[in-house]
Amino acid sequence: MPPPLPSPAEPVSALRRIPIAECGQPLVDFQALCPELLLDRPRYRYQRETLLRRTVAERLCAANRRLPSGYRLAVIEGWRAPHIQRRMYLATWNWWKARHPQWSDAALRRVVNRFTAPPDHRRVPPPHTTGGAVDVMLATAGGTSLDHHSPYEAFDPRSYPMNALELSEEARRTRSLLAEALGAAGLTNYPSEYWHWSYGDQGWAYRGSRAQAIYGAVEPENWNPRPEEISDDPLETA
Repeated sequence: MPPPLPSPAEPVSALRRIPIAECGQPLVDFQALCPELLLDRPRYRYQRETLLRRTVAERLCAANRRLPSGYRLAVIEGWRAPHIQRRMYLATWNWWKARHPQWSDAALRRVVNRFTAPPDHRRVPPPHTTGGAVDVMLATAGGTSLDHHSPYEAFDPRSYPMNALELSEEARRTRSLLAEALGAAGLTNYPSEYWHWSYGDQGWAYRGSRAQAIYGAVEPENWNPRPEEISDDPLETA
């Protein structure tokens, strides 16, 4: 029998079976490596870092150069600090709980884990903490973000899957351009979020039926978190 198809939710129960053979590749500043990459607007209130593993940054730059004239990749975020991941998870938890107060914690966890990686699983580091994952959109060369989600609102979960139903032709075309460039450069998409792409992490290994991941959790050299951002409070939206 052929192996089962990967779940679009990429559950922790599946990812934890994939070993990580850390390759030791450093984080680099993707804007310094590839100045033509744009930085998209923040979604939450904290200081973002412009860091990715070197190979991911190089592939992102190659994808940007594959785009038709007049288009640019706009990066929301690459590497993310663990304490920011914890606060983002709490913000996502609160968002869903406010809309579904009748859900049990187990039901909430299944949904929240689909959209924000749990921060404290010993064998499954959140993708962004590995430097192998990047959230990215398509923009004009002047920095204007294109339509990725109409007729839905930007934060409507129905719009999140790459193959969301009933998208407008414009939104579908935008996603197609994004996917063609990033896919050709060797990045793979987390199908529950059209903007989330990766290389080298456990999600990448899972999607491609690879035996192992090559990126585990990592921190920049000589990096210290900003004291004002260390908190048990959920992140606030920007």
